[in-house]
Amino acid sequence: MKSTVIKYGLYGLITGFVIFTIHLFFGIDNLDYKTNEILGYVSIFLSLSFIFFGIKHYRDHINNGVVSLGKAIAIGVLISLLVGLGIAIADFIYTKFIDPSFFSTYEQQLIDQGKADEIIKMTSTTAALFMLVLVTIIGFIISLISGLILQRK
Repeated sequence: MKSTVIKYGLYGLITGFVIFTIHLFFGIDNLDYKTNEILGYVSIFLSLSFIFFGIKHYRDHINNGVVSLGKAIAIGVLISLLVGLGIAIADFIYTKFIDPSFFSTYEQQLIDQGKADEIIKMTSTTAALFMLVLVTIIGFIISLISGLILQRK
């Protein structure tokens, strides 16, 4: 299980980090925040697709065609932690070093749109932790669905 989690977790981590970084460097200035948010979620889901493939690989190649729902969820959540780590690191680097004014600019845009009640004060660290938790929660849901599809007793 460990090698499967590391292999597919690193695939997802690298995918998430690369897509998120490319998106930030090439899209952030040319697109509005709503479009950037959608692209961010697309990168999360693409990165978390490795959960399904990791569980399938474990079932078919490591565990003789058998995987329980619990084992599938464990594999998927561990993969999602690695993916979340990659995306959180990219988010931290971007908001801390590349665009330190990101949060104040985003806050001003919310005020301009009349959405001041949605403002939450964020720092690079809290944003990175939020991304890690968000990706892990989404990863758990994908793990559950994948486990239900792939489980064999």
